[in-house]
Amino acid sequence: MKQCFIIPVYNHPHYLQALVQHLHTFQLPIIMVNDGSDQECTALLRQIAAEYAQVDLVEHEVNQGKGQAVITGLLHAEKNGFSHALQLDADGQHDWQDIPHFLEASQQHPQAMVIGQPIFDASVPKKRLYGRYATHIWVWINSLSLEIKDSMCGFRVYPLASTVHILKTAKFQPRMGFDSEILVRLKWENVSFVNVPTRVVYPENGISHFNVWRDNLGLSKAHSRLFAGMLIRLPKLIYHKVKG
Repeated sequence: MKQCFIIPVYNHPHYLQALVQHLHTFQLPIIMVNDGSDQECTALLRQIAAEYAQVDLVEHEVNQGKGQAVITGLLHAEKNGFSHALQLDADGQHDWQDIPHFLEASQQHPQAMVIGQPIFDASVPKKRLYGRYATHIWVWINSLSLEIKDSMCGFRVYPLASTVHILKTAKFQPRMGFDSEILVRLKWENVSFVNVPTRVVYPENGISHFNVWRDNLGLSKAHSRLFAGMLIRLPKLIYHKVKG
């Protein structure tokens, strides 16, 4: 296995330095994708890239959305010979102490998609928490499986061979809908999943770029497209369930 980290960044400067310092201890390459951040965050990213030899900074001139930033990182990782990529968000929500659990799970199940199963504390906004369950239900319907416990957690390890194959053969929602859509499409290809429980917090100075109207509309379009795709693949998916 050849593992790396992928961090999509759009105007999240508060935790970057500490995050890279922590990841540095694992001695794995770090691909940071600057998704058209402002001048301050861009300057910080370039400073970090100059300071740490293991950091590979890829930049979008303008903001294209978190999904597209992750796609850019995944394609860049696969092009550079990596077999697995651990994605972390840059907003301080994820428990960095759980990184070894994700890496170990991927090493034990190299063909699997390893995804975070969030354990929320009292800091989670209730509207965000309830909204997640609507997406979960659609993901379970569209994948014909309950194997994906949480499709929206950005703490995960991608098996790059199967993931990049799908990225090159399907069109994706470039923003918040990508996290869920890629998992459904991986399940359609009979990729197995490993769920890793992990603590998720909403830090006091955390920054969310979730746009209620734009991103909910994008999620709805993605779920509708996936539902139609599921119906087309229904015989194949039922065969996988019966066989498995």
